[in-house]
Amino acid sequence: MSSAPSSASADPVSAALDGAAAKVLDAIVGIAAANPVVLIDGRSGSGKTSLARMLVARWPMHGRVQLVALDSLYPGWDGLADGVESARELILRPHARGLIGVWERWDWDASAPAEAHAVDPSLPLIVEGSGLLTAATARLGDVRVWLESPAQSRKRRALERDGETYRPHWNRWAEQEERHLSRDEPTQRATHVFAIP
Repeated sequence: MSSAPSSASADPVSAALDGAAAKVLDAIVGIAAANPVVLIDGRSGSGKTSLARMLVARWPMHGRVQLVALDSLYPGWDGLADGVESARELILRPHARGLIGVWERWDWDASAPAEAHAVDPSLPLIVEGSGLLTAATARLGDVRVWLESPAQSRKRRALERDGETYRPHWNRWAEQEERHLSRDEPTQRATHVFAIP
């Protein structure tokens, strides 16, 4: 018996995300739509961005898929709900109506809106971010994902990713996520729920 660890045991997070991506891609194929919308929610550090990038890299249909991260829309550390509302109003609703959506990136350093971006309604769309699955947004997504992950693992990954910039704001952001969980029940609105170690 080999003493070398398997790739799955060496990195259980990557293995879990890989399995989640495979199931989401199967669901996308099953929808048989030219421009499906995938919504990915989960608390900070749960793996949303990694999963979204996997989906883009393995997208099962011809052509380009658009990816929008809510980190680019939240207007600062108290802006979880406002960022989600901007995504609904400026990206998801226009896409559902066949209209071009236009949103402005939030410049975290300047604490102000920055350049504008367009979303093409004829192309598939992935939107990922904490707080995303609400009563108002869920009906605008074809595949709706919730990632569940232990707090200690999430915090470690988030701080490794964002460094000391995020540390003083962790609790402040977590309180907004708690309100989202209580108010919006995102696991109930998801078509897929995945456990990420």
